Amino acid sequence: MNEQERKRVYEQAKDWILDAGAHIRNVIDEPLYIDTKSNPNDLVTQMDRDTERFFADKINQHYPEHHLFSEEGFGEELDSLQGTVWIVDPIDGTMNFVHQKKHFAISIGIYFDGVGEIGLIYNVMEDELYHAIRGKGAYKNDKKLPQLEPELSLEKSILILNGFWACENNRINERKVQALIKKVRGTRSYGSAALEFAYVAEGIADAYLTMKLAPWDYAAGVILVEEVGGITTQANGKTLDLLSNSTILSCNQTIQEQLVNDYIELKE
Repeated sequence: MNEQERKRVYEQAKDWILDAGAHIRNVIDEPLYIDTKSNPNDLVTQMDRDTERFFADKINQHYPEHHLFSEEGFGEELDSLQGTVWIVDPIDGTMNFVHQKKHFAISIGIYFDGVGEIGLIYNVMEDELYHAIRGKGAYKNDKKLPQLEPELSLEKSILILNGFWACENNRINERKVQALIKKVRGTRSYGSAALEFAYVAEGIADAYLTMKLAPWDYAAGVILVEEVGGITTQANGKTLDLLSNSTILSCNQTIQEQLVNDYIELKE
């Protein structure tokens, strides 16, 4: 992907994500068709499917040679990230969308030959667009986000963590998680992985730890966090596989080693 093409794709992706968000805001109070997927708490709505179809149609129309990897069935089954791949979550935080009508996002990560080139996360109801081109920095609307704090300590950090992982579970040592909660300044949980990445990129949270995300949950966030000097890996510090579900640790690099070595012990 040359510089001219990258800029063109970036500008169109921005236009499309803003258009999709505006449509959601316009119909937010209309009745919803709600279904479940893997379990009763894994919700999907007709709006998820309609929004993904919107992006699929736009990509097919303007970039038929590009690939779509996405959540609701309008993308392709991929075994590699060769070429240009759009990794899309049409509504990240569907439970928030259904129950609160806020705190959800549209997430798009665009990769070329496995390298994250463009990341966009749109906080729909707040009309806040987090966006980045590789090597050009990250932005919230028109404001460039600063690089992350270079001398951060864990004691002064805000950690994004679902409280479930401090309870007995089969994924992570909950006693170490409890110790981590006591160590950091505070914890938060927002119910949208995309927004949780965006908040790390913005510097209003310092780390995000979770035990299972799909590629469309994290593809855009990885790019945004990297552009402000952060790092995203598996929870044990290993490299991500962008085609697979994974544990996630996205954080300020200053605290990453301490988190991995002292507080994160996976059970699987």
